[in-house]
Amino acid sequence: MNDCQLPPLTIDYQGHLLAGVDEVGRGPLIGAVVAAAVILDPLRPIEGLADSKRLTPQRRMVLDAEIRDKALAFAVAEASHAEVDEFNIYHATHLAMRRAIDALPLVPEYLLVDGNRLPGHHVPGQAIVKGDARHPAIAAASILAKVARDAQMVALDGLFPEYGFARHKGYATPEHLDALERLGPLPEHRRSFAPLKGQLELL
Repeated sequence: MNDCQLPPLTIDYQGHLLAGVDEVGRGPLIGAVVAAAVILDPLRPIEGLADSKRLTPQRRMVLDAEIRDKALAFAVAEASHAEVDEFNIYHATHLAMRRAIDALPLVPEYLLVDGNRLPGHHVPGQAIVKGDARHPAIAAASILAKVARDAQMVALDGLFPEYGFARHKGYATPEHLDALERLGPLPEHRRSFAPLKGQLELL
């Protein structure tokens, strides 16, 4: 199903304290999973909000600054690579989301969460599949989370340039897998993920 075929979005909330929630970093082999929550200001609309994966890095940076300037509230939080290994990526993702919601300077009355499950927070809400393409608050959250996690990968690249993190952002690309085979894992790598787990079992 592409975006043009998505059913109309019905939201069971009419107020303005609605927080969009999204995460970035479920798939990479290294680093934290990062989540963001954003309450947009209906009086200060932001043009061009979209799924962060469909935007250029330059456009994401521009929108990141605009969201931080115009939103009623926003927060970015994470669950560490160690927490991913301890709790699994599913539970760590929801932990990061709950932390982002709790860090909002305004208490939301309703959540719109990208995906098919709510993160187990006490604030009511609904999970929306492909939500980052269907509601601007979720799109805004996806942009903040993506910019924050990419910045972490660029910083890691500065420390370990031979792994290529600035290019592949920690995903299991041939370049990354080759670096892992040649150089071994870093402390920030997720030991519970298949390529790392298999490699460690051989040691």
